[in-house]
Amino acid sequence: MTTTDNISTAGRIPAEFEDIAPYDDSQYRSKIAALLAEPGFEHAVRYVYPDVDYPRFAQELLKVNNQHDFQYNVMGPFLEMLVKHTTAGLSCDGLENIAPGQSYTFITNHRDIVLDASFLNLCFIRNRMPLTQVAIGNNLLIYDWITDLVKLNRSFIVKRDVRIVDALNAARHLSAYIHYVINERNESVWIAQREGRAKDSNDLTQESLVKMLGLAPAEDDVRGNLLGAHLLPVSISYEYDPNDYLKAREFLLRRRDPAYKKSQHDDLFSMETGILKYKGRVHFRVGMPVNGELELFGGTTRNELVKETCRLIDKAIHCGYHIFPCNYIAYDKVEDTRRFAAYYTAGDEQQFNEYINRQLDRVDVPDVTADEREYMRGMILAMYANPLKNQIAAGGVCDEAF
Repeated sequence: MTTTDNISTAGRIPAEFEDIAPYDDSQYRSKIAALLAEPGFEHAVRYVYPDVDYPRFAQELLKVNNQHDFQYNVMGPFLEMLVKHTTAGLSCDGLENIAPGQSYTFITNHRDIVLDASFLNLCFIRNRMPLTQVAIGNNLLIYDWITDLVKLNRSFIVKRDVRIVDALNAARHLSAYIHYVINERNESVWIAQREGRAKDSNDLTQESLVKMLGLAPAEDDVRGNLLGAHLLPVSISYEYDPNDYLKAREFLLRRRDPAYKKSQHDDLFSMETGILKYKGRVHFRVGMPVNGELELFGGTTRNELVKETCRLIDKAIHCGYHIFPCNYIAYDKVEDTRRFAAYYTAGDEQQFNEYINRQLDRVDVPDVTADEREYMRGMILAMYANPLKNQIAAGGVCDEAF
């Protein structure tokens, strides 16, 4: 990869992709001006920055002319502020696995709606490496100004509300765009290994995602298409998940009513909680590209190639987790063992128990019984135990707690 001093200056996005592509530099000034005129955007800024001088903030934002300046001069400082105030530090290793001059599909497990890709790009900013375009589902684009904001921040749209009869064409369109970005614009993309977050942190790659990447540019050459996507797995490890109690709440409500569905308000609140609440230590580990092993794979059918690609991604992500004391504690509680007792202290265990109790106290469901509270406790413990369980199953070497 090149340094940020030599960011791609490829021309405008072809018209066929304008419906899903980020805004290009020619649109920046007008789109930022429109964004600043939105009351919803001003409300969001004031929520995140209570002491902000909004008129001055708007004046500074109007000086932004292009993607590079927006991401480095606006999003970079904002993300550093989040790291300072909502984490115990953001770290990253494995960057040496990114070959200079090569663009990738960075594929990760999915912990936070907004911050997974944002923190990965912050790691790249800190190391003066090119940033990625980011896949985001249109189910999260509740307001027009949110669409403008994410497309200003180099996000491209994954259409999830299409009719079944149109789903294949939408997948072809998305696949063609991703391959265009990687192989013609020489830019990387980020995409989660599955639609939506794994509520129980049992991270498994959806076959439908890999099938989508295998559709273009030549639908009859799945292996060639997957190799052309240059898949590079990245493991994301958050010490604490601010949304753990909201996920436990969702499990409980679905237990009470299998037809329960979250509202748009629930999605917005999850986004706010993930962004603004405490996450402890956050670590990213860049794995090895899957192309070397995929090239050697003997299977030839579409299903064989898709399943092997999913296996390679899952193994890389599971082996790459950073394991924190709370993961060891949760594993031992779930499995009723003391297998990893050497990796945490009695104080760590007490602190984690108190943390879970505080999170359970925040669940705003009426008439929760003692049995239901224990059910939610078990679901939260599973969320923290599953990364370690998957790492053990994948043959990974568990980190010492740090």
